[in-house]
Amino acid sequence: MASKFKHGSSTVRRITQLSNDLDQESENGSVGLATYTVHIPATPDNQPVEISMERSTSRRVEDQYASSSLFTGGFNQLTRAQLKDKVIESESSHHHHPQMAGAKGSSCAVPGCDGKVMTDERGLDILPCECDFKICRDCYRDTLRAGEGICPGCKEPYKEEEHGMQEVSQQTLPLPPGAGVSKMERRLSLMKSGALVRSHTNEFDHAQWLFETKGSYGYGNAMWPKDSEIDADSASDWMGGDPNVFNEKQWRPLTRKLSISAAVLSPYRLIILVRLVILVFFLKWRVQNPNDDAIWLWGMSVVCEIWFAFSWLLDQLPKLFPVNRVADLDVLKEKFETPNPTNPSGKSDLPGIDMFVSTADPEKEPPLVTANTILSILAADYPVEKLSCYVSDDGGALLTFEAMAEAASFANLWVPFCRKHGIEPRNPESYFNLKRDPYKNKVRSDFVRDRRRVKREYDEFKVRINGLPDSIRRRSDAYNAREEIKAMKKLRENGNEEPVENLKIPKATWMADGTHWPGTWTNSAPEHSRGDHASIIQVMIKPPSDEPLTGTTSDSNAMDLTEVDIRLPMLVYVSREKRPGYDHNKKAGAMNALVRASAIMSNGPFILNLDCDHYIYNSQALREGMCFMMDRGGDRLCYVQFPQRFEGIDPNDRYANHNTVFFDVNMRALDGIQGPVYVGTGCLFRRTALYGFDPPRATEGTGWFGRKNKKSSTVASVSEAGGEDQSLKNGGIDEEEMALALIPKKFGNSSLLVDSIKVAEFQGRPLADHPSIKNGRPPGALTLPRELLDAASVAEAINVISCWYEDKTEWGLRVGWIYGSVTEDVVTGYRMHNRGWKSVYCVTKRDAFRGTAPINLTDRLHQVLRWATGSVEIFFSRNNALLASSRLKFLQRIAYLNVGIYPFTSIFLIVYCFLPALSLFTGQFIVQTLQVTFLVYLLGITLTLVFLAALEIKWSGIELEEWWRNEQFWLIGGTSAHLAAVLQGLLKVMAGIEISFTLTSKSSGDDENDEFADLYIIKWTSLMIPPITIMMVNLIAIAVAVSRTIYSEDRQWSSLLGGVFFSFWVLAHLYPFAKGLMGRRGRTPTIVFVWSGLIAITISLLWVAIDPPSGSTQIGGSFQFP
Repeated sequence: MASKFKHGSSTVRRITQLSNDLDQESENGSVGLATYTVHIPATPDNQPVEISMERSTSRRVEDQYASSSLFTGGFNQLTRAQLKDKVIESESSHHHHPQMAGAKGSSCAVPGCDGKVMTDERGLDILPCECDFKICRDCYRDTLRAGEGICPGCKEPYKEEEHGMQEVSQQTLPLPPGAGVSKMERRLSLMKSGALVRSHTNEFDHAQWLFETKGSYGYGNAMWPKDSEIDADSASDWMGGDPNVFNEKQWRPLTRKLSISAAVLSPYRLIILVRLVILVFFLKWRVQNPNDDAIWLWGMSVVCEIWFAFSWLLDQLPKLFPVNRVADLDVLKEKFETPNPTNPSGKSDLPGIDMFVSTADPEKEPPLVTANTILSILAADYPVEKLSCYVSDDGGALLTFEAMAEAASFANLWVPFCRKHGIEPRNPESYFNLKRDPYKNKVRSDFVRDRRRVKREYDEFKVRINGLPDSIRRRSDAYNAREEIKAMKKLRENGNEEPVENLKIPKATWMADGTHWPGTWTNSAPEHSRGDHASIIQVMIKPPSDEPLTGTTSDSNAMDLTEVDIRLPMLVYVSREKRPGYDHNKKAGAMNALVRASAIMSNGPFILNLDCDHYIYNSQALREGMCFMMDRGGDRLCYVQFPQRFEGIDPNDRYANHNTVFFDVNMRALDGIQGPVYVGTGCLFRRTALYGFDPPRATEGTGWFGRKNKKSSTVASVSEAGGEDQSLKNGGIDEEEMALALIPKKFGNSSLLVDSIKVAEFQGRPLADHPSIKNGRPPGALTLPRELLDAASVAEAINVISCWYEDKTEWGLRVGWIYGSVTEDVVTGYRMHNRGWKSVYCVTKRDAFRGTAPINLTDRLHQVLRWATGSVEIFFSRNNALLASSRLKFLQRIAYLNVGIYPFTSIFLIVYCFLPALSLFTGQFIVQTLQVTFLVYLLGITLTLVFLAALEIKWSGIELEEWWRNEQFWLIGGTSAHLAAVLQGLLKVMAGIEISFTLTSKSSGDDENDEFADLYIIKWTSLMIPPITIMMVNLIAIAVAVSRTIYSEDRQWSSLLGGVFFSFWVLAHLYPFAKGLMGRRGRTPTIVFVWSGLIAITISLLWVAIDPPSGSTQIGGSFQFP
């Protein structure tokens, strides 16, 4: 038996074995026990220590002899022991042993060393050099390692073959006992010899180590000792518990915030500060150095420059803290869709999402585009039973209704095809028009066959959609003719002699089942017009089952769907009631109707709204947005805004339609403050935030005007009853009862709607799977099937979309989308931020959504006009950021203030664009002379602008061309649409007059097959007048100034250069506008350029003749103007 010693306590193991295991026969011929001690060689973890044991000197000598000898031999050969190291000096030096003779050698001659020279069996010193320099083993090894083997005595290199120091560098194995050897030799042959031997590099020689220890590693997740391996004496009383806890998954966040590199952001902030200082000193110098010769020119320029500096500061301050965010979809799947103790089946625990698609006019918004958007939603990668799609048709058109029915039918084929083959994008029109190889990375053998079949079905689907207007018209004509025949027949049966011409039968629009369409008819009639029709709710696709449903292969030509979930999300058509005399509030009113109807029918705690021309480009975009809502602190997020990406834009993006500076610079920067603004589409809302509640744990801070004692309006305070009795001081009314009494005033009189509020709030909470997550819900709470949809629920949903439901409620005032502005999206987001909510900007690696944007110049100007008009309305309303609460952060307040102020920059911009021309006409400049100070300031302002642009491009990822296009269209829009918006807003606020800028003429493109034909279409609008005037005046001014300077005796070159430089600055920004006026590239007649040049020259000569240069009444010397 071998008795174990504790780890690290000793290097000695005492072994007791039967004698006949070592010897065939014992000395007395009987079997007995022999006890001996084996020295275990030292290891890196077990260094040799002094062992003091009570034993005889002879026993110690034998042990030391065995450990200091090198045993050699072979099979059936005698094993010999050669002394390779000195033995330990005996404490009892007066006792002698034959093998101890000469073990103690001479002293080492190396200065400072007290070691002994190694000796052999005869007691002679072992000296490695011929000079007989006495050196111990340790010093000798040091010289080999550090001194390149040079003897300290003779300074000559050691001869390796002559030195007597025997280094063990090869592995020594125990040899089997040979025949004829003594008992002691056979015993020694079973032991391992040699002390710890290190190489020349002073590293442990593992070749000498022949023992494998069984160490104790303690307790932890790397290794936990089993019960059988723990001895009673060494059992731990300080570590307890179940080691299975190490197998549980560690908590991981769903999202991460990626800060911009300090190497980019720090210089960016520094340059902002430097430019601000330069602007302050420049404006101070401009004010202190007026131009006395043209004080009016100086005064206008200084006022404009001060406003530009203020406007730049408003735009730049919110950009100080840009951030990037990334979502982890693997963690989302692990937490919500992986089997665990709280969810053994692995059913999805994700909350529901209600998708809103809004459309108003099938003539302006083609039904095929809307149908493709719906198909991309139905095929989204999100649990089918948790997804619902609501389409708001504010026009109440039968064309949209039947297009949806066709889309629902085609979805039965398209959605399983997308799931089976992982199709991206899941908009069939975009997918089949991809210019890349559709078969790339497709591994299923039946993909080609399935794709061809779906492509054929989609082509037929498009034919049916495009043929719906004619189909509806022919059907309605047939039914109307039948009704006329019936009426005439009935008239004759009654014996009425009234002429047939006097018979008035309404021209109704008929559905396929032979009934009147309850919405808008093609030929308007009472109660069937765009502003007068009933409520319509139609469930196109019923709610799916709770369990997956796979397809079958009944036909050999059919798609194999045996492994594919063929369920479809619920699809609902909604057209709210409209009656004369009611303000229906356009898109905002339609969105609020969808909020109420969806709350009763599906009540998804989250809402994502899309325009009809924006489709899901990334099928996992919903999951990425949900990562932010379900992450730690997600209960304080009111919405997740996705960037808008566009298709069909010309390659050069002439009119900055991509708007990348706003979506990739401004929005990222706002994400680092309180969150991006809401831009109207591609936004995932929290339903309770739309209901006007405050965020959880909301507190009123100290604002600009002191602390406010307003009580937070939370879901619990409104929808829960039976709390503690907290009566008001001025009466005995229970506060909770008062809150319940105010519910109809806030949300309306629908009890189902009010009951759904608390459910939506609970289902929208993050998982309470970490102590840091407050206000969470238990895991597995959303795995239960939702309630079935019945007729009573649909009837209640129809009731809440009636035109009178919002009367005397807070819908549009504090609840839902906010009314009163053309840009209801910005106001709605502002109200949420003003209550203390936060928002997040989710930029996905693959674009989340894609849509279309107008590439025509006039359409683009009208789009910008609508945005600017809404901003002016915000500035003159209670939604002005100057009136915000203390919950709105300072920089977020600055950003919203800039939203309302930026259109007013157009007044100063248009004046500044005329200043170069006025300077050239008058021969004066905005400064007295072009001093070095002015040029230095101008250079500093320009260089800092360039550096800021370069750093913005660096941290945002946009391109320089996109930044320059944005600068160009800033001036184009500022001198046209923004100015018109300011005039329109002022007239509306002061006089109550509303004006509109409509198209007066249209010139179609010549090539209908050109993808960008609309880019070259010229539509005249009055918005074009200011930019055209600016261009013409500056061109004429340059020609006049050049002519004046050439023919003048006193040539003012400095004024000319200054004026021409600024004129070219204006014209360079207006170049895309001028290019748009020319129409198609290469189609502009040459005569246009010829006449333009002749007109400019003629006007220049006329100006010089009317106002000739000083000191001369002639032009060109002796030439007399006739």
